[in-house]
Amino acid sequence: MRDSELALTVLHSPVFHTGISTFFGDMLPSRSAQIAVGRAVRNVIRAHLPAYRQRLAEAVAGLGPVSQWPAAGPALVYRCTADALLHPDAPPTLRRLMAKAVAGGLTARQPYMWQRARVEMLRPGLMAAITEQVRNRRAEGSGASEPRDVLDAVIGACPEGTTDQTVTDLYVLLFQSIVGNIGYAVAWALLLACLHHPPGPPWPWPTESLVREAGRHRPFVWMVGRPVPHALEFGGLSFAPGTALSVSPYLLHHDAHRWDRPELFRPERWNEPGGQGPYIPFSTGPFTCAGAAVAHSLITETIAVLAQDAHLTVNGGDARPLVSGSVLPRPFVLRRTLRTAVKPRS
Repeated sequence: MRDSELALTVLHSPVFHTGISTFFGDMLPSRSAQIAVGRAVRNVIRAHLPAYRQRLAEAVAGLGPVSQWPAAGPALVYRCTADALLHPDAPPTLRRLMAKAVAGGLTARQPYMWQRARVEMLRPGLMAAITEQVRNRRAEGSGASEPRDVLDAVIGACPEGTTDQTVTDLYVLLFQSIVGNIGYAVAWALLLACLHHPPGPPWPWPTESLVREAGRHRPFVWMVGRPVPHALEFGGLSFAPGTALSVSPYLLHHDAHRWDRPELFRPERWNEPGGQGPYIPFSTGPFTCAGAAVAHSLITETIAVLAQDAHLTVNGGDARPLVSGSVLPRPFVLRRTLRTAVKPRS
């Protein structure tokens, strides 16, 4: 729905927040099971934040002065979260398959057929290796104690009777969301900041405001939707049971009646009193992503390290919104030039 008033009415309706999240599809039987898995994974990533921070500087340096984006985003995030996704004692073959899957583009639906074909060639081997690891860990009793990584968290939080294959599918979905969504959000923030900052000195905005504005300008998802549980009416329109009722964060974030010049990328708006409108980059209400705060921290800290003591510019890139595959910005080259400190005269 395009009308913001109607969209906000829907978002504030208890009926819209019944049922289960479509994010997990039919892999989990209840909303309580979805919440348990989401929170377990969030807690593992949150506990890993100090290690993520320690690895960021080395990972950013590894990009070199010129890097290809958006592919560099997931690669960078994966390098810093690899041990949280699979602990270091996991089979080396599986860890190599995970790294190969990230490099091959498994983290999002790719725009070109040849890229999608490459992903599909990688998928069977990866899925088989993860399923074998799930089977082995369950036999060992993994998940019954403190989880060592995201896979343990998924195993431990899944309801009894969940098949090994379903655990694998859930794990891959969450792996894609962590590495892909965060990595591509970093790519969008870099592209938008480099295209819109004034010439001369480095970015004039606080990193926090920059990341918030990037999430408003190009939200992570285009639609937040639920199937309606029973016949109901919104705004004079009738909806039959099971109808998918969706609200678009992009449209809400670009409503000129609620945002000042929403078509502009203006991080300074986040420091202006009363300058913000409805903002739902991670969904809303009880269906807000369990890892929203952690994801925001990872994105913000990654951008901060990339920009630290460096001048960033982009070649190529296009900030126009993409309805299909909106999580992926168009390709661009990032040039990162380190600023040399001026030595005081003796």
